Formats: sequence, structure tokens, C-alpha cells
Amino acid sequence: MNRKIQLLQEKRRDALLGGGTTRIESQHNKGKLTARERLHFLLDVGSFEEIGMLVTHRSTDFGMEKERYPGDGVITGYGTIKGRLVYVFSQDFTVFGGSLSETHAEKICKIMDLALKNGAPVIGLNDSGGARIQEGVVSLGGYADIFYRNTLASGVVPQISAIMGPCAGGAVYSPAITDFVLMVENTSYMFVTGPNVVKTVTHEVVTSEELGGAFTHATKSGVTHFSCSNEVEAIHNVKKLLSYMPQNCEEQTPAYIYEPADELRPDLDKILPENSSHPYDMREIINRVIDMDSFMEVHKDFAENIVVGFARLAGRSIGIVANQPMFLAGVLDINSSKKAARFVRFCDSFNIPLLVFEDVPGFLPGTDQEWNAIITNGAKLLYAFCEATVPRITVITRKAYGGAYDVMNSKHIGADMNYAWPTAEIAVMGAKGAAEIIFKRDISAAENSNEKWLEKEKEYSDIFANPYRAAERGFIDEVIQPAETRIKLIKAFKMLENKVVNNPRKKHGNIPL
Repeated sequence: MNRKIQLLQEKRRDALLGGGTTRIESQHNKGKLTARERLHFLLDVGSFEEIGMLVTHRSTDFGMEKERYPGDGVITGYGTIKGRLVYVFSQDFTVFGGSLSETHAEKICKIMDLALKNGAPVIGLNDSGGARIQEGVVSLGGYADIFYRNTLASGVVPQISAIMGPCAGGAVYSPAITDFVLMVENTSYMFVTGPNVVKTVTHEVVTSEELGGAFTHATKSGVTHFSCSNEVEAIHNVKKLLSYMPQNCEEQTPAYIYEPADELRPDLDKILPENSSHPYDMREIINRVIDMDSFMEVHKDFAENIVVGFARLAGRSIGIVANQPMFLAGVLDINSSKKAARFVRFCDSFNIPLLVFEDVPGFLPGTDQEWNAIITNGAKLLYAFCEATVPRITVITRKAYGGAYDVMNSKHIGADMNYAWPTAEIAVMGAKGAAEIIFKRDISAAENSNEKWLEKEKEYSDIFANPYRAAERGFIDEVIQPAETRIKLIKAFKMLENKVVNNPRKKHGNIPL
């Protein structure tokens, strides 16, 4: 019996070493943690239970039968984060470069199946060279098995991917299907084809960092939601993200303890510039309305003309979508529409109420936008809001012009409560452009056309560039003093917490992709 126990202990020790001390040291020299070290930082102390520690690959081609490592390049199991159950996999680059084999894939699929059955989030710590070439089509099939489960789990349990090293070829599609992607600056990369292939095919010379590094995907492509300076920061962000989410689509996010206090925010009465064409930072409004230091911005460096992220209001998790006048005057364009639509759909999937701060002059004009399908892409955001059944509230701070007024969670597309500040301007277009169209003959016939134009601009502005016409129609539920915003929102979300909407029965809608 003792010899059998000793054998078990030896096998466990071998598994804990992964690819061996030399490769572990190489991992550290690159500024990277090992797969097990990452799990240590991610999970509550002593909570990790490993599944499949002694699994090895089945390949016998190219001398692979001579190299077997317990675990086969991925550590899988379950544990807790702040007491909440999660399922995890952490790829081990010290074993065959973290490459995916048949058994490697089976281990990941097993914990994804468990996550679906038990309704808990899946967290993937990716550090892999891609498919294990020695196994050919078997490893490709393993990727497809994972993709299929990603899709089944989408909208059922939260899925988070932290890219801790290379992620190339077919390996990038699993993270792309998950809800949130985090990358580490200078050590993680994502691309379908690497720099060498790009050079061969297109003759472009580009580094891995330029082609698919954290900065590139955080600013240019929007593939990653968070760019982190190191792995510990990335893991911290994964844990923070989870705190805003429920375990699954059937549950609500756990509330934080909240002690009611003076909810007036007098600073908001003076926050907007006197000149309505001057920019301001929408984050200043957001941070004054929500619980202190609770805003976690998503996609911060991508499509900066719109701000999205999680926050807490009276201890409850909410999702925020806000136009950002500091960039492109807060217009909607292709990237901002896609960014916001994706976030809205995530919140709706997981019962997270939505708060919209609106200051939008319209959609961005130009051939670049039209030729690259602003129509279809703008419709994505419209569709996302229309189908969302969670509590939805809009606050119009300033401009709400044209079709963008409709798209930004207007009453007409199912918003539950719509508030406007006295500074709100709700109209088909800005007063200057509207006056030019409506009073074109009067302006042309006047002795001083500029003076006449200004006169007619003021006339239009007095009639339409305010929130009261919309309030008279019931399109705005209440025009509120800015200082009251937090109070109104707390009460409204409390009122809406048992909201139920039964949409028409269907297999699924056909969002304009």
C-alpha cells in the first residue's frame, strides 16, 4: 500500500513540475508566470480542485510516445473567487508550448460541460502556441469541440479569456466568442496569421506586437477589452469583472451592502459648459452619479466617442453606455456602435440593468462611414437596445439629435424611464442646420443673410432645442435638476427590479451582423 501511495505522490510531483524546472525558469525570464502560479493568484487560497492532473496525450507519431507529461499542457479544475464557484483552465507553455492536443482539448471541454450543468463562469488563461502539429486534424477537431461549447455557453454563463502569451491561428476564435478578453502588454499576442506568414503573403514587415499585441487590439481592432501592464493586473481585472456579474443567466449579481446617505449631487448643476458646443468629459458625470470608485470601464481605448462599463448604484450592479463629447463630439460611428451593442447584449444576457447617458449630435457623416456600412453597424446598437428586456433608463444631458436620439435607448424602443436635464436639446438636427433648411428663402432674401440666419437659428432653438416638447408628448418622463439625478436613478431602478417582459416566441432574432 505504501508503495502505491508513493507512486501516486511521484506522479503528482511530476505533474506539478509541468515541462520541468528549466522551462519554468525560461517562462520566468520572459516576465511570465507559470500556469499554476496564475491559478494561485486567481483563486481563493486552498479552493482549487484539479481535474485531469494525470491525463497524457495519445499520439505515437514523430516520436511523441517518448515525451509524455502529466496534464498534457493544460491545468483544469474548479475553485472559488470571493467564495463564488468558477471553472478554470490554465494552459502550460512549458509543456509542448501549451499546444492543443486531443486530450488537452478534452480536458477543457470537460470543465466547460461542468460549468454549463452547474451554472458557473468559465475563465480561460490562454498561453499556447496553437494546434499541436504532430497530431494533425485531431487537434483541429479539439479546437472545434471547444468553439462549439463556447457557443452553447454564450449567454448562459459568463466566459472570460485572459491572454497570457501567444494565441495564434484557430486558437484565437475561442477567446473571440467569449464575453471578455484581457491581454498583457509586451507578452501576449493574438493573430490569425503571424508576422512571418504576413511577410510571405503580403510582403508587409510587422512585429508580433504591432500585428497583434495588447495595444494594437485595445486601440485599433477592439478585440481585447482590457490591456494590462502585467499578468497580476490582468488576473486582478478578471476577479473585479466577475464581481459585477451573476453566476449565470438565471441569477442576479450579488449586491454590495449600501447605507443610504445624502444622494444630492449639487456639482452636477454646474458641470456642463455654458456653450453647448463645448466638450466635457462624460466620465465626470458618471462618477458623480454612481457609487464612489465603482466604475470599471470596458474597451477604454477603443472607439472613445462612447463610454461603456460596469458600476454600482446603491450597491447594485449596472451597465453604463454613454456618449463621450470629448471625442468626435460624441457622435455614433461604426466602431462605437459595435462596441456599445456588444456591451448591451452582454448586460441583457445576464440580467444587468442598463443606464444610458445621452449627448449625441447624430451619426458620423462621410464616405468612409457609408462605404464601410454605418447603416448596418448603427443598426446593431439599435437592435441590441430594442431586444434588451432588463431595466433600461436614459438620462439626456444635452444633445439628442436625429436618428441617434432613437437609437440611444429612447422611449420608443422600449426604455422604461427617460429623464432629461433642462439643458437637453431634443430635435431632428442642430438649430443652425435646421434654420438653414427651413428658412432658406428668408435667409437668402434678407439684406444681411448672416444676421437673419442667427435670428432664425434662435427661433428654431427656442421652439425645439429643449426637453419640453418631448416631455409634453410623454417621450421624456421627467425633466430633472441635474443634482437630483442619483436620487431619481436609485428610486427608478428599485421600482424596476421585478420587471418582466415577454417578447414574441422565436428561435432567435437575426441581428444585422
